Amino acid sequence: MAGPMAQYAGWRSFWWLNVAMLATTLVMLVFGFPETKWHRADIKEPSSRATAIDRAVSEKVEVAAKEGDSGIEEVRTGSEPKNISPSATKTRDPWLGKGYPSRAQFGFYTPNPNPLKSILLDIWIPWKLFAFPIVELAAFVVSWSSSALLTVNLTQSEVFAAAPYNFSLVAVGFTNFATFVGGLIGLATAGPLSDWISMQLTRRNRGIREPEMRLPTMIPYVLIMILGNFIVAFGYERHWNWKVIVILGYTCAGIQVAALPAITSTYAVDSYKPVSGSIFVAVTVNKNVWGYGFSKFITPWIMKSGFIDPIMTNMTLITVWCLFGILFWFYGKTFRVWTRNDSVHRM
Repeated sequence: MAGPMAQYAGWRSFWWLNVAMLATTLVMLVFGFPETKWHRADIKEPSSRATAIDRAVSEKVEVAAKEGDSGIEEVRTGSEPKNISPSATKTRDPWLGKGYPSRAQFGFYTPNPNPLKSILLDIWIPWKLFAFPIVELAAFVVSWSSSALLTVNLTQSEVFAAAPYNFSLVAVGFTNFATFVGGLIGLATAGPLSDWISMQLTRRNRGIREPEMRLPTMIPYVLIMILGNFIVAFGYERHWNWKVIVILGYTCAGIQVAALPAITSTYAVDSYKPVSGSIFVAVTVNKNVWGYGFSKFITPWIMKSGFIDPIMTNMTLITVWCLFGILFWFYGKTFRVWTRNDSVHRM
């Protein structure tokens, strides 16, 4: 879109479009996004009513035991799995799927018993999560995988607007359709493949699912990432046919940037569900810091050394961070044990 707008309406028109879209998004978030956070009593802090009921039941059992007849039927648990099909679940919970946000959830401000504490926690928790190895893995894979796409965005005009390609602004902009299609392929395949692999490993593990079971899904997308970076780097440097660079290289960039971040961030969320929002804040901060620095040095480096050295170096770094998935496959559970008693699990 930026290419045609720059050619026919001036480059500033695209940035004004961004301003309008961001303003619209902000208004929709403030007035159209319902508040869904709700504090539920933790198992370590039972309600007074639940405590009274438990005490009464215990007293009845003690009395019945003294009389010789508890009247309690023994029920074996775990012998047969509970039916969790949609129809059976709906039968047990007739209200499932029928709820909707109340008007109070759309308020400009949601009352909070400790607003200052809540704000401070929202600021502190993302920084705290940088000390968690699993969140750090997700942050680095997301950051460097995104930089592969950033390489394409920062170099496409430099390459295709010059000889021997001599593309117009519109033609350069249209090359992004390849990354868009690649992103759709990554989104359509990464989730189902990750779920299928996780399900197969769960069955082999006697029905016990571990977050690390998603990590093997990274393998094909790491290979696609390597292939795409090779095509772009050597294609740029040696002036390959643009169809090879765009259709293969750019599409691979789109596939991997949709798949690798999704897999690793899901792994982090599976490990620390109560702070899923803070995880993405931490990941985004890490990604933006690296992206800003990368955008500052990639162009001067290309001018000095050509395309191969910078792009291959960045590809190597992406591969290194992804290879840490092997370490987490074996020791991810150990890392989760280290943080099992942390307060993030009770938020």
